[in-house]
Amino acid sequence: MAQQKQDMRCPAGLFSVGGRLKLRISYHLLSGTKRFGELQRLIPEASRQMLTIHLRELEQLGVLQRQVYEQMPPKVEYSLTEQGRRAERVLRQLKDMSEQMGITF
Repeated sequence: MAQQKQDMRCPAGLFSVGGRLKLRISYHLLSGTKRFGELQRLIPEASRQMLTIHLRELEQLGVLQRQVYEQMPPKVEYSLTEQGRRAERVLRQLKDMSEQMGITF
């Protein structure tokens, strides 16, 4: 009988396929609430579709919250939850390490 592969996943959902983008989104939200367009400018290599997918996944994981304002034109803001803020030290260290290695974070 074949052994079942155990599902290994980071509890924060950050270190998975596409985890680098999730880390960058979370890092940029450390400085405060951002709108979708702001995040897109901060992470220009992320397509609208990929950014949307990762924002939804981070929201489902409880790392960020999405605030929708009922107005015209519609306004949506993203901010870190308390759970997301707990990763601040790690996010800052990862950013520093990536800069030292010459990797865009």
